[in-house]
Amino acid sequence: MNADFHYYATYAAAMLAGYSHEESLAICYSDQMVDLCTRTLLDTLKAPLSAATTQLQLELMDARTDIIGLQDITRIWASFHFLPYDLHAETPHRASKRYKNKYRLICKPNGELLEPTVSLAKNKGMQAVGIAMHILADTWAHQNFAGTPSLVINNTNSYFYELFEDENGTREQKLNFRHSASAPDDIENSVYTNSIYTPSENSIMNLGHGRAGHLPDYCFIKYKYLPAWGEYEEIIKDNPSDYLHAFCQMIYAMKYLHGEIESFKTDTYDWDAIEPYQEDIDRILHTRQADASEDWKALGEKISGCEIPPFDIKQYQEEYRTASNEDKDETFLGQFFIAAMSQKSMVTNRIFRTGNKLAGYSVDYNKKGLKGIKDFYRLLKQSKGGTET
Repeated sequence: MNADFHYYATYAAAMLAGYSHEESLAICYSDQMVDLCTRTLLDTLKAPLSAATTQLQLELMDARTDIIGLQDITRIWASFHFLPYDLHAETPHRASKRYKNKYRLICKPNGELLEPTVSLAKNKGMQAVGIAMHILADTWAHQNFAGTPSLVINNTNSYFYELFEDENGTREQKLNFRHSASAPDDIENSVYTNSIYTPSENSIMNLGHGRAGHLPDYCFIKYKYLPAWGEYEEIIKDNPSDYLHAFCQMIYAMKYLHGEIESFKTDTYDWDAIEPYQEDIDRILHTRQADASEDWKALGEKISGCEIPPFDIKQYQEEYRTASNEDKDETFLGQFFIAAMSQKSMVTNRIFRTGNKLAGYSVDYNKKGLKGIKDFYRLLKQSKGGTET
């Protein structure tokens, strides 16, 4: 998903969930920040590098692809953008342990890590809520891909068709891909940019949905394609429906986090909350445009009656820079960094417990101590029980 959904749509969902204007701004800011919190940024702030929630293209191009480098990439992308659906999933046919470990990182909505992700944000501040909403939404947009470099899981082929619904039924149009990273997608002519095919299993070109380009991130598109992990059997991806489910699930999840609902259950959606705005939402989700920010912004302001400022990545940086070392964790970004490390720690530990080491090793602080990972020491301050990383 892009900033239009992660920032403006999240604001609208937070307002419908009962948060105030100021709280909703903090939530949607944190949601969008997940796509921008790189080690490059953290380094300029002298912040804990372990709090990285994404990687720049340049960072990925320079990333190691040995086991340590791949574990680092997987910790970030599986924790925040491709939350694994079933860590114990069985492949349709006999497969190697290596393949199974990657297969078990495939992202889908309502997986076994969704409830822990949402519950982890309970009573942890707006930053934690925003991070959880980013992850929840991406389970819908990024489903069928895994947050680890893998040709055998994430590859696709040239079989891509956009599906159009009209009075005569469904019409198909062949999608064309190009490999120019600087060229914007030509939505009008169904020409999109994707990553270059490379036969290397662990190439970063085979990370996530790179082989499908930005198609998963556009709310309007409906298409069919053939994923490698599914033995190239056809899958239909209906983004307008998926994005609507994501929006209504976010409202429900945030009502739980706001205290209006006692427990969070997967596969549950607050359809009633959007009823007064159903026409507006349907129009946004079906409008062919690369950026729906203005439409989601208008809807959010219609709901709240307040102006939504544009996202400004520098908004909280000075507060963090000028805070004393003792007070940095209490700043807005400090709380974001702690929530990010907590989420990464939880996901890494859950993956590791299954015997899958693709995201690296995880230890229980209460039994093993810090093991040299000083960035995570701050999590102990918030932990009432065991803490892992």
